[in-house]
Amino acid sequence: MNAGTGPGNAVLDAIRTRRVVRAMTAEPVDPRQVEAVLDSARYAPRAGNRHLHRYVAVTRPALLRAVRMVSPGMLQRPAAVIVVCVDWARFRSYGFGPTNAGPYIDVGTAAATMLLAAHGIGLGAGPVTSFSRAAVGTLLGLAEGLRPELIVCLGHAAPGQEQPPRVRRKGEPAWEDLVRWERG
Repeated sequence: MNAGTGPGNAVLDAIRTRRVVRAMTAEPVDPRQVEAVLDSARYAPRAGNRHLHRYVAVTRPALLRAVRMVSPGMLQRPAAVIVVCVDWARFRSYGFGPTNAGPYIDVGTAAATMLLAAHGIGLGAGPVTSFSRAAVGTLLGLAEGLRPELIVCLGHAAPGQEQPPRVRRKGEPAWEDLVRWERG
């Protein structure tokens, strides 16, 4: 290992210990924690430094239940969710073609950053992509051209969700098995 990549590097430790939390308690999430996770999204890399994403934070129990009803991939019962949306009208105004994957890549970088931020402040978190975009957009009253693309669930991990550091499972490839080096 190179210097800075071993134990004791806070960023790598967070990456290695973060887990998707699929069971959460009913304990509310402090609004300041939701704000911290939202703030982290602005530090995520994005194509051309364009701000094509909008975020909707939901903590109201009735609305959370409604969102869960149209989200078969939401196994957890989060105390809060952040819906990551793409402003497709703004995307088109920049002249991007329909095959440009930039907004989807940016959704991924924002989600990864928020998941790490949640982990860093002691919250459980998990992404959800299996949901009715039309139904969630309607429930949230989203403007024309704004479409939800991913939901980040936030809450306190239920007992038993804490997991030991991840180890490679039998038959699972090592990172070295997935890389081809082109060295000079």
